[in-house]
Amino acid sequence: MNRALSQRATPYWLTGPALLVFLGLVVIPLAMTVLLSFYDWGQYKGIVPEFTLKNFHEIFTDSYFFEIFLRTFRIAILVTLATMLIGVPEAYILNRMAPAWRSAFLLVVIGPLLVSVVARTLGWALLLGSTGLVNQGLIGLGLIKEPLAFMFTETGVIVVLVHVLIPFMILAVWASLQRLDPQIENAALSLGASRITIWRRVILPQIVPGMLSGAIIVFSLAASAFASPAIIGGRRLKVAATLAYDEFLNTLNWPLGAAVAVLLLAALVAITVGSNRLIERRYAQVFE
Repeated sequence: MNRALSQRATPYWLTGPALLVFLGLVVIPLAMTVLLSFYDWGQYKGIVPEFTLKNFHEIFTDSYFFEIFLRTFRIAILVTLATMLIGVPEAYILNRMAPAWRSAFLLVVIGPLLVSVVARTLGWALLLGSTGLVNQGLIGLGLIKEPLAFMFTETGVIVVLVHVLIPFMILAVWASLQRLDPQIENAALSLGASRITIWRRVILPQIVPGMLSGAIIVFSLAASAFASPAIIGGRRLKVAATLAYDEFLNTLNWPLGAAVAVLLLAALVAITVGSNRLIERRYAQVFE
């Protein structure tokens, strides 16, 4: 009897430490942030622990907050589409490489993830500035006469985020390609199918789940990114993450900053859950 109880308790003892860490580092801080978002705040009275919907009412009724959230998700969508357009062909080429070359280029792909986000973004700030290498190179080639505005614009933020997040898309699609038998392409070629038909009818349906998985990761990270929008976008181009930061540390309106963070989190969770259901449905169709 005691031995049976001990065997039943073993999984709980093994998962208990990880559960405590998860509760202490994720669940409790999130719960405190949600609770803080319902508190009142005044310039002279500070944070007042009284239940109120004032913060959410201010966010939903002020066009300033709507514009920032709209910009946040617009940037996230454009970054996701750009990583798809670049990452899917790159993952396919990576999958077709010889093992020796594949290892070398895989290191190149994940290279951006090995560099500090601040150092990486500051490097891009030097490249995209009016006197940076990109503008000076375009002027030297005669393609433009005046420097293009990359700094403090959505274009600059999108460029930097695509560079940072494209490894997630490439790795997700590459993982799907690993399950694809190369002989299927050869069989389609022997039956007279063109390269375009093979890509559309054979390869693409197999990698759609990987594309959707990568899109979820890229979209979530782009929408919640802070360092790149803060450095490249500056104070003139705020997104939800930099807005919450300003409310916490500049205006000291912690409840309003918490409300912004909670709404951003709720939106990302809803998008992620909906996308996961779409991916599961797609997997079911592929493997039926």
